[in-house]
Amino acid sequence: MNSDVQIAGDPLAIPHLMPPVPAHPATIAEFAGLARSIAADTASWAHLVEYDATSRWYHRLRTGPGYEVWLLSWVPGQGSGQHDHGPSSGVLTVLQGELTEVSWGSGAHGGSRRRLRAGAQRVFAPGYAHEVVNDSLGPAVSLHVYSPGLTEMPMRHQRPVSAVLPATDRDAVRG
Repeated sequence: MNSDVQIAGDPLAIPHLMPPVPAHPATIAEFAGLARSIAADTASWAHLVEYDATSRWYHRLRTGPGYEVWLLSWVPGQGSGQHDHGPSSGVLTVLQGELTEVSWGSGAHGGSRRRLRAGAQRVFAPGYAHEVVNDSLGPAVSLHVYSPGLTEMPMRHQRPVSAVLPATDRDAVRG
């Protein structure tokens, strides 16, 4: 091996050095890679996006062995409600705009609130409960990959995140 050759910076930032996305992803890392490659190919999805003032708009973009990919749009004020994804794992990628994700967990430190801007990606396991809301002033678009394909989305009735976070964290959540 030639020790004089080094790559400066992040080799993953150079697309030609990244391994190609497999034809049929099988791991959560491969599903995250699939979501990133679709997000980068704006021409494949941007013309499909529609906005609906009465409900979230969604379109199944792709299916494969054991997975499916959904494109969603959110106008200000729209949200998913508190839910999980049954037996499916997932990858949520914000393509345009920004969304807020509120999640619930067990114990005093189980809840969180995250602002997700374009490019943000969240990965979750079966049974992960959350709510996604567009509480910004502009529309948003997101990409969702589920494995296996989404067969159920049980709605949940959890305590608000302010009730599961310690008092010192409550102010940060409200802000």
